[in-house]
Amino acid sequence: MNKAQPFNIVIAACALAVGLLGLGFILKSAALDVKGMERTVHVKGLAEMEVPADTVIWPLQFSDADNNLEKLVGRVEEKSDAVVAFLKLYGFSDEEISLGSQSIIDKQAREYGGENQQFRYIARNNVIVYSNDIEKVQHALGAVSQLAKQGIAIVQDNYETRIQYLFNGLNEIKPNMIQEATEKAREVAMKFAKDSQSKLGKIKTARQGQFSISDRDSNTPQLKKVRVVTSVEYYLSD
Repeated sequence: MNKAQPFNIVIAACALAVGLLGLGFILKSAALDVKGMERTVHVKGLAEMEVPADTVIWPLQFSDADNNLEKLVGRVEEKSDAVVAFLKLYGFSDEEISLGSQSIIDKQAREYGGENQQFRYIARNNVIVYSNDIEKVQHALGAVSQLAKQGIAIVQDNYETRIQYLFNGLNEIKPNMIQEATEKAREVAMKFAKDSQSKLGKIKTARQGQFSISDRDSNTPQLKKVRVVTSVEYYLSD
């Protein structure tokens, strides 16, 4: 065996390694050059729609107090029946009405309860309306003062008793809103391309934002504003 042969093999291997490293560097440089030459524009499109709420949750809460627990419970039940009768008078069905939780507080049982309490027991009760008829709820709301004439004061000024207006038809309007947002994004991209004397190419990336549903304003919570933003990145060419 020729003694120079192993040495030649080593030299050839080193040359091959150097060649591969050089080729890798060239390819990397070429890739960077191509990437550097790549031109894109990133735009956003907004779609908004005003829709009426299709569901309402209306909690009617009232309270009462007495020193006699048995009398208090009986009176609360009578008031609950009166509230239900009022709702049925305005067209609500049994399926739309439910009785919520009832709570009774014994003030003397509290460690920090005072000696000079007028009433020992305080009861709170809820009758809840869950309906898809917004107009019917609005009509009944306008007449809820009738319950005050029966000694029933409906609480409406705290977080627990706020009326909730909901919109559940998002899936029906999603496709059209996404299309509108995408078209508006393309309009912005085309204007940019025109202003920069470029041609608008294909979509590189596209992202759909989250849909948001909010009240149109604080005075009309039964009207909702649906909003979505679509982000699109387009290729540009000369």
